[in-house]
Amino acid sequence: MREWLRRQFNGAYERMLRRELGSSPEHVAIIQDGNRRYARSHGDDAPDGHKKGAKTSERVLDWCDESGVEELTLYAFSTENFDRPQEELDPLFDLMEDKLYEFADADRVHESGVRICAIGETERLPARLRDAVDYAEDRTSDYDNFRLNIALAYGGRAELLGAVRDVARDVESGALSPDDVTVDEVDERLCRQPARDVDLIIRTGGDERTSNFLPWHANGNEAAVYFCAPYWPEFSKVDFLRGLRTYESREKSWQRTRTERAVALVRSAAETELAEAKTVASRLREKLPSAGAEEVVAELERQGDAEAAD
Repeated sequence: MREWLRRQFNGAYERMLRRELGSSPEHVAIIQDGNRRYARSHGDDAPDGHKKGAKTSERVLDWCDESGVEELTLYAFSTENFDRPQEELDPLFDLMEDKLYEFADADRVHESGVRICAIGETERLPARLRDAVDYAEDRTSDYDNFRLNIALAYGGRAELLGAVRDVARDVESGALSPDDVTVDEVDERLCRQPARDVDLIIRTGGDERTSNFLPWHANGNEAAVYFCAPYWPEFSKVDFLRGLRTYESREKSWQRTRTERAVALVRSAAETELAEAKTVASRLREKLPSAGAEEVVAELERQGDAEAAD
C-alpha cells in the first residue's frame, strides 16, 4: 500500500512539474556522482553501483528526448579517476566498453539519430576502450538529431591548459598574432568539444561543486546548476524535471536582468542624444526576448515624449 501511494504521489508530482515547465535547455551536462556510495549502502561492491548507474544513464536519454533537450554530456570518467585501485578500474572500463558497443548498435540510437562522441584525453584509456569509442563514433557520425557526449578521461583545467599552450605556440611561431587571439581561436583548440555551450549542469550524490567539469562551455555561458541528494542509480525523472525547472527559473531571472540593463542603457543614451538612443535600442531589441524588446521600445517612446515636452 505504501509503495502504491508513493508511485501515485510521484506520478502526480511529475505531471505538475511538466505543466510548470516551458522552454527546455538545449544542452544538459550531468555529473553522475554516487555510484560507489550507492553500492556500499546496499552492501555491494563498486562495480555493482556502476552497473546500476548505467541503467539510469539509459533512462535519462529517454527523458531528454521527451523534454526537447538536444545535447547531453555525461561525466563518466575524470582524469582523477585514474588514481582509483586497478581492481575497481578494470570492471569500470569493461562496463564502459560494453555500453559503448551496445549503444552504437541499439535500434533506438539509429532510429532517433543519436550521435555519440567522446570528449577528454581518450588516448590515456586502455586500447580496448579506445576501440569501443572509435566504433561508437564511426557508427553514429552521420546523425545530428541528438548528440550524446561521453566525458572520458576528462579534466576541465587540463583541457583549457592545452588550448592555451597551443595558442602560445602559434603566437611564438608567428602563425597567430596576439591581436587575433579570440574566443573562437581558443574554442577551436579544445579537445573533442561539445557542439553547444552548456545550459544546465546537474550533479547527483549531494556534493555541491562542479568538479572541473566543462568550465569553458558552462561557466562562460553562465549555466544553471542543480545539485540533488540522490545517488546516481537512484536519480529519478522527477529529479530530472526539477533540474529543468531550475534552468527555467534562472533563465527567466537572467532575461529580466538583461531587459532592465537594456532599458537603463536606452535611458542613459537618451539623456545625451535621442538619435543615439534609437540606435542603441535597435541593437538591443535583436538580443532580447519579445517582452524585453517591448519594454525597450516603451522606454524609447517615453524618452521621445519627454524631449518633445521640453
